[in-house]
Amino acid sequence: MDKAKEEALQPSPMTSTEKRAAAGLALIFALRMLGLFMILPVFALLAGDLEGATPQLVGLAIGAYGFTQALLQIPFGLLSDRIGRKTVIAAGLLLFAAGSVVAAEADTIWQVIAGRALQGSGAVAAAIMALAADLTREEHRTKAMAMIGMSIGMAFAASMVLGPVVGHWLGLAGLFWVTAALALLGLVVLFTVVPNPAVIRFHRDAEVQPSRFSSVLGNPDLLRLDFGILSLHAILTATFVALPLALSRYAAIPTFKHSYVYLPVMAASVLLMVPLVIVAERKRRLKPVFLLAIVLIAGAEAGLLRYHGQLTGIVVGLLVFFTGFNVLEALLPSLVSKTAPVDLKGTAMGVYSSCQFLGAFLGGAAGGWLHARYGLAGVFAFGAALAGLWGLIALGMKPPRPASSLLIHLDLADPGQAARLTRRLRRLPGVVEAVVVPDEGVAYLKVDRRRFDRKQLNTLVSRFTRSSQPQPVES
Repeated sequence: MDKAKEEALQPSPMTSTEKRAAAGLALIFALRMLGLFMILPVFALLAGDLEGATPQLVGLAIGAYGFTQALLQIPFGLLSDRIGRKTVIAAGLLLFAAGSVVAAEADTIWQVIAGRALQGSGAVAAAIMALAADLTREEHRTKAMAMIGMSIGMAFAASMVLGPVVGHWLGLAGLFWVTAALALLGLVVLFTVVPNPAVIRFHRDAEVQPSRFSSVLGNPDLLRLDFGILSLHAILTATFVALPLALSRYAAIPTFKHSYVYLPVMAASVLLMVPLVIVAERKRRLKPVFLLAIVLIAGAEAGLLRYHGQLTGIVVGLLVFFTGFNVLEALLPSLVSKTAPVDLKGTAMGVYSSCQFLGAFLGGAAGGWLHARYGLAGVFAFGAALAGLWGLIALGMKPPRPASSLLIHLDLADPGQAARLTRRLRRLPGVVEAVVVPDEGVAYLKVDRRRFDRKQLNTLVSRFTRSSQPQPVES
């Protein structure tokens, strides 16, 4: 192989621009998610002073953002292809800030519901992912997406701790003013930290292809995973319609001291989650660990149903719940990536994300309705039953093939040879799937790293390329 081509095919370090882009976008995502989730642990406690507040409407207010987010996140992502990523993200952050102001100024529960729905209409998740793809080379895109994913998890954990403190000192209105400030801070980060992309391109691994929805929606295993993320976030949102009330009514813990419960529980659940994820990924036990995590969710909800009148029961139930929740939040995207056709990862993740937000809406609405009619026990019974149903559906899931995504940037000597290169790639040891898209100059692969030989890949690719320009390979 030509030495210059061989060197060009080797991964290069992440540039300072790529690092700045990934960190800036991760921070924007975190600020937005922190604002959305800070009300979760306290809203049921603080909404009593709002005119017209009922348990059913409180639940609807908690989950209202999910409906508009599910409805708009894919269209906003597609719009960003036309009018620019930053334009759509800035508009979304302004909508989120406007919704926060509407909720902060609200005197009635219906005004808060309207504010929460307006917050959700600032659906910028897909546009942020697309901008991350524009600003990072293929070999570093996974790292950038991982940074964004970690920021979401950290924001959620922080919201559980900060929400009760901020709610206690500033009240419900102050909590929403803080979320408005976080959205505006996100705007500052967008225009001062995040670089401008040199060119906006379509990325199959990060964006939705509307013409291929049928391929994703017709895949039974992907539908099982979509139902899973919908169920997980429905259970989460419904649980927090009832749980703050249980801590206050039965454990007699003041609002600001709820953080004393959430902080150690969240920390301990992360410690318990890590070995389970390691076993799932490295020992190739994804399905057993996945099913175990669903059982933990169901068991936690059943425990809360029985023991939500005792502090010990609440703490143990929360610990079990968040251990299962954290495992599932880590494994579900991995399962979607491994299950989706190699060139439909972005489309599959778009549908998956919409189901996640829809689950939050349904969980809030169902949790409020059940609380109004059957009390706190009815909410926890719903969580246990939905987790049980999810477990039965997940039993039929095929264990995913042990494969990792791989992207190769190609400068093909003859684009007409794309089909031939695809066939040759599929015959390489360890290559599970391969699709070459000459218009994008990219080959999408899934590989089994235990059998995959990078040198053979580099040798093959070099025969079809015509220049020694950087052709990075992503792990």
